[in-house]
Amino acid sequence: MKIRQNIRHFATKKALTMPVIGDIATEKMVDLHVRIFGERADPDRRAEREDHMAAFFECTFDTYIAALDAGYPEVEAREITHVQANFDFYNHGWTEMMEIPVDEIEAHYERYEEFFERHGIDIADPLGEFRTLDIPDAPATLDKLDDPDHPHAEGGFADDVYVEDDSGEVGVGGADEPEDVDVSAAPGMQDVDRTDEKTA
Repeated sequence: MKIRQNIRHFATKKALTMPVIGDIATEKMVDLHVRIFGERADPDRRAEREDHMAAFFECTFDTYIAALDAGYPEVEAREITHVQANFDFYNHGWTEMMEIPVDEIEAHYERYEEFFERHGIDIADPLGEFRTLDIPDAPATLDKLDDPDHPHAEGGFADDVYVEDDSGEVGVGGADEPEDVDVSAAPGMQDVDRTDEKTA
């Protein structure tokens, strides 16, 4: 998968792994992802998918923390959660929201198969043991899988994690984490009281 990485992602990682602040950061990130992927949905389908996406994405942030704890670098931990989301979009036939082509779903599973198997995740069950919330149902559009239209999917990046930086350069693997990351660089965290930051 081709995925972006910059200082905002490292700031978000720091925020998500902090006590107290982590819950706020999760809420902000869930809202952000519901908006981004909602805008990719067919306009007449967006509202009916939002509750499902919100609950699903909230669970994936537990996956993100578990992947970090397992030693995956930030960009791979985040890619794992994006793969989970694409499994879910695929299962619902929400092809217009997918980031990877339908025919690369298996390859993305195989890259993280060890992690996925450890946590009971597969294409049919994208959350596995991280399904800690009731996920509201949302209507599927499975007919789209017969002739998938996925304008946001980029093929040819299934064999590794490809990272695009702020200059538009694409390379394999992520950047080294900078020191002294300020969590205020994370989306939605500019006005949050970060009293506990020094203890994180």
